Amino acid sequence: MPDFSTLRITQDETHPRVARLLLNRPERLNAINDAMPREIRAAVEWANAQDEVHVIVVEGAGKGFCGGYDLAQFGEGRIDHPCQQERHPWDPLDDYAYMKRNTEDFMSLWRSPKPTIAKVHGYAAAGGSDIALSCDLLVMAEDARIGYMPTRVWGCPTTAMWTYRLGPTRAKQLMFTGDTIDGRKALEWGLANEVVAAEALDAATMALATRIAGVPRSHLAMHKMVVNQVLLNMGLEQTQSLATLFDGITRHNPEGLWFRRYAQAEGFKAAVAWRDSGRPIPEGDEARAAIRELEARRPG
Repeated sequence: MPDFSTLRITQDETHPRVARLLLNRPERLNAINDAMPREIRAAVEWANAQDEVHVIVVEGAGKGFCGGYDLAQFGEGRIDHPCQQERHPWDPLDDYAYMKRNTEDFMSLWRSPKPTIAKVHGYAAAGGSDIALSCDLLVMAEDARIGYMPTRVWGCPTTAMWTYRLGPTRAKQLMFTGDTIDGRKALEWGLANEVVAAEALDAATMALATRIAGVPRSHLAMHKMVVNQVLLNMGLEQTQSLATLFDGITRHNPEGLWFRRYAQAEGFKAAVAWRDSGRPIPEGDEARAAIRELEARRPG
């Protein structure tokens, strides 16, 4: 089996036609770091190279599926990084190249000729929802939650899968509010394929996976290609390019920079509490003034 730093992938001992890709940073709620997107792609490529494997199940270790990008690194930290630049002016092409590559890595789950199933417990939040929605099917615990909270400030989902999975009206509701929905609502809205009690989640996911695994690989690949082609004809790739560009803008415009400076000064929990509380988020000149005040308080 391949060796990775952020995840592991194995063939299920009882059902070797099923590969299990486990996001494995439980101490950080399986948060996304620089290595994880590349390793997801490599793990998918490994599973596709195994003739015995027909289906890939994606799951998270510990308390949840994936809490999004590791904000101790990208949010509170004062790093200069392609996707979160401290230098001025911001270089949008550096940002775009980094985030587009991550998007393509996540979408390896969508492009995989072998079907992929996201098994979601706890939270699939922000970038974690990008990973989940890049999978073909979604099985959730009733109390699991999925959403993209940073649409309130400091983010735009780069895979742009919400509209394609939910339709425009419900996608707009989630993008405008930054709200999350639980497994029951995800089933009602047609986002999840199955929703069960948390203790039944593994059994339900494996029942679906093994049912699919009985179908020849070639048939699965052809059926998936036909459905995916519909989304490509609807402009999925072009939409993802626009979303990835906008993601960078949301993190470097006055509102996004205010959010980061507030997180650096007060801690990311305080910044998230403000973002999710419903309080008005500073914008425009108000945000610029707040940035100056926060920067003046920075040591050195």
